[in-house]
Amino acid sequence: MRDITFYGRGELPEPGGEAEVLLDARGRLAAWGPGAEQLLGRPARELLGRPAHELLHDPADAAHLLRRWAAGVRRERLVLRGRDGEPVEVQVWARSLTTADGEVRWLVQGTGAESYRTYEFGRALLQGLFTDIPFHIDLFDTQLRFIAQNLGRRRAGVFRETAFTGHTMREMAPPGLLDLDALEERQRRVLETGEALLDTEVVGRPVPGSPDDYVWSESILPLRNASGTVIALAHVVTDVTQRVRSRERLVLANEAGARIGTSLDLWQTARELADVAVPWFADSCHVDLLDSVFADREPADDTAPGHPLLRRAACGGVPEDTAGARPVPVGEVDTAATVPGSPFLDALAKGESVLLADEQLAPGGSGRPVPGAGPEVHSWLLVPLLARGVALGTAVFMRSRSPRRFEPEDVLLAEQIVTRTAVCVDNASRYHRERTTARTLRRSLLPQRLPSPSAVRTASRYLPASEHTGLGGDWFDVIPLSGARVALVVGDVVGHGLQSAVTMGRLRGAVRTLADLDLSPVELLAHLDEQMSRFLDERGDEVSLVTGATCLYAVYDPVSRLCRLARAGHPSPAVVSADGAVEFVDLPGGPPLGLGGVVFEEREIALDDGDLLVLYTDGLLESRAQDVETGLRRMRATLSRTPVSAAPQEVCDTLVRELLPPGHQDDVAVLVARMTGLAPDSHVTWEIEARDRMVGRARELTARQLARWGLAESSFTTELIVSELVTNALRYGGAPITLRLIRDRNLICEVSDGSSTSPHVRRAQDTDEGGRGLYLITQLAQNWGTRYGDRGKTIWAEQSLTG
Repeated sequence: MRDITFYGRGELPEPGGEAEVLLDARGRLAAWGPGAEQLLGRPARELLGRPAHELLHDPADAAHLLRRWAAGVRRERLVLRGRDGEPVEVQVWARSLTTADGEVRWLVQGTGAESYRTYEFGRALLQGLFTDIPFHIDLFDTQLRFIAQNLGRRRAGVFRETAFTGHTMREMAPPGLLDLDALEERQRRVLETGEALLDTEVVGRPVPGSPDDYVWSESILPLRNASGTVIALAHVVTDVTQRVRSRERLVLANEAGARIGTSLDLWQTARELADVAVPWFADSCHVDLLDSVFADREPADDTAPGHPLLRRAACGGVPEDTAGARPVPVGEVDTAATVPGSPFLDALAKGESVLLADEQLAPGGSGRPVPGAGPEVHSWLLVPLLARGVALGTAVFMRSRSPRRFEPEDVLLAEQIVTRTAVCVDNASRYHRERTTARTLRRSLLPQRLPSPSAVRTASRYLPASEHTGLGGDWFDVIPLSGARVALVVGDVVGHGLQSAVTMGRLRGAVRTLADLDLSPVELLAHLDEQMSRFLDERGDEVSLVTGATCLYAVYDPVSRLCRLARAGHPSPAVVSADGAVEFVDLPGGPPLGLGGVVFEEREIALDDGDLLVLYTDGLLESRAQDVETGLRRMRATLSRTPVSAAPQEVCDTLVRELLPPGHQDDVAVLVARMTGLAPDSHVTWEIEARDRMVGRARELTARQLARWGLAESSFTTELIVSELVTNALRYGGAPITLRLIRDRNLICEVSDGSSTSPHVRRAQDTDEGGRGLYLITQLAQNWGTRYGDRGKTIWAEQSLTG
C-alpha cells in the first residue's frame, strides 16, 4: 500500500493475518501457529516437518511458489486443503527471514477471503481519507504538534515542501493566515473535555497577502488509545467559502425583502435600498431615479433616452473621494451621470448591469471615467432599476475598504434586490400619481375656500373613508344668494371611491346651478331628484356602486332671520342656541334622491344672532359599533359641552374628535354656520302704488336713504337702477309692488310685484321706443337676477361698494 504515505512514520503496516506458519529453505513446515490450526482445522503435530505443498489444494502450484517469492512477489491468493480436503481460499503474505548462520526462512501470514475483504474495505477507507478526499486532515499530538497531514492538505496548503512534523501551527503558519490564539483554545478545549468540536467556521486567508478572506469549516476530533485516553487530535478542514457567501447572500436577500418597500414613498424606498446594501454588500451606495418618476405622468418608455435627468434619491455609506468633485446631494440632478459615453446611459438603454474593477476604474486605465468613483474604489457595480420593461433609474454599489471584489453571484444578488426595489418604486410612483390625480379631482369637486358672506360664519371638515385616494361621496357647500341670503348644503352619495366622487361632483354642480335660480328648498330637491334619476339611468346595464344620494338644503335670510330647510333622506341638522340649548330640527325626512316622483316638504325656523346651525353626514354618527340614535345622543351631549363662544372651526374639530368612530369606514362631512342677522338700519322697504308718478317718488326715497347711509356718491347709478326696475314692475307686473334697499357688503336694490312673468334682456333696435331698461341695468349693476316667491317675483340688482 505504498501510494498511501503516512508522513514521518514510514509505510503503513500490512495486516498481521489470522494464520502464521514458518517454512525452511526446502519448503517444509518448521512452525505452525494456532491461527493456522484454526483456519485449516489441522493441528501442528500432523504437519510439522512435512512439505508445505501438501497443504495446497492443487500441488502443481507449489513448483514455482518459492521462486516467485524469491523474485519479490510476496502476496499470493492460494487455495489450501482443509481437514476434510475441502478447498479454503486464503490471501497470504510471504516475508523472508535469515537466521544467524545464514539460512533462509519464510514467514507466511494468511487470512481468509472474508477477512481479507474487510481489510480491503479498510484500505480503501484509508486511501480515501489520506489521498483522495477533498478535505484537509491534520493530526496533532497532545502538545499541539503536527504528527501528519494527508496528501491533499500538503499539496494545496501553505506547508508544501516544508518539514512540519514536530512543530506547532503557531511555529509554521505565516502571519495573518488565521487567528492562532482561537485555534489553540479550541484544541485545548477538546483535549480537556474529550468531546469533539464540530463545524466551526474559521475565517482566514489561504495565501498570505491574498485580498480575499476565505472561510473554512473545522472539526476537531479526539483520538483515543485502547484505554480510552486521548492521545491525539484530528483536524478535518474543508473550504466552505462559497457556502458561507451563498448563505450571506440569502440572508441579505431576505433582509431586502423585509426592509425594502415598507411604504409608498419614493424617497424612503430608495433610502431603504441604500440602508440594506451598506455595509453588508457594499461600502457605499447611491440611488438615482429618472426625473420623470417624480412627475405626475408615466415614465417615458424609451429604450434609448436622449437626455434623461437622473435625480439623486438616496446615498448610503461614507462618500468616496471623487477627485475634488462635489458629491451629488440627495434631491439634486446628477448631471455627470448622463454625459455622452457614461455607463449610466448604456445601462438605461440596454437594461443590463455594468461591473467594473481595478484597472477599468484607474485613471488612464482601459475603462471610461466613472462618475462618483473615487481613486480608492476597486470594484464598481451599476444595476438599472427596471419595472414592467421601463427604466426608472440606477443603483450604484462601490467597494473600497472591503478587499473583496464583486463576483458574478454578487451581481445576481444585486439585480434581485434592485428588481424588488424597482417594483416598489414603480408602485410608489403610481401611487403618487394616483393620489395626486385624486387630490386634484377632490379639489375640483369640493370647495377649497368657503365664501364668507356677512350673514354667516362657516367652517367645515371633510374626512374621506379612503386615505389613499381621498375621494368620497360626501360634500358640502355655502352658496351666496340674492338679497344677502345664504344657502347651506350637505349631501351624501351612497358608496365610496371614484364613482361616488364623480356623482357627488355632478350633484354639487347641479345644486349650484339650481341655487342660482333662487328656487325654494323643496323645488330644488325635486329638480335634484330628477337629475339623480338621470345619472342612474345613464349607466344602463353597467354595474355601479352608486345607488342613491341624500341631501339637506337650507336657505337663511339675514333680513328676516328665518331659515327654510328641506331634506331628502338626510339626517336633520342641529341648532345650538346662544344660551347653549341643543335641538334637532323637526324636519320631514323625505326619501333619498334618485327614486323619482317624490314630493318633498320644507320647514321654516327662526334663528337668532349667534345661533349655530350644524349640518353633517351620517358617517359622523353611524358605524358598526353604534346606530344613528346612539350617535345623535352623543352629538347632543358633545354640543351641550361645547362653549357657546366657540368658533365654528372649533366646533367642527370637537365633533370630529369626539364622535368619529375609530377606523371609520364611511365618508364624513361637517358644516357649521353661526348666524348673524342684518341690523334693522341696514335695510329699508317701501310699498309703491301702481301709478306712473311713483317712479319719481321711488327715486326720491332712494336718494334720501343713500344719504343717510353715507352713500351719496352711488346715488346717481342707484336711482337709474331703481327707476328702471320700478318702471318695469308698473308696466308689466302687478300689485302689490315693493321696493327694498339692503346695505350689506354690496348695495342691493329689489323690486317685487305680484306677477310671475319673467323679464328678458334684449338689445333694442334704434327705432324701438323701449326695451332698454334691463340692458341698462346689466351695464350698471355688478349682478342682477330674478327670483320667484309664493306670490309674484322679485327683480334684484347688486352694486359693489368697494372702490
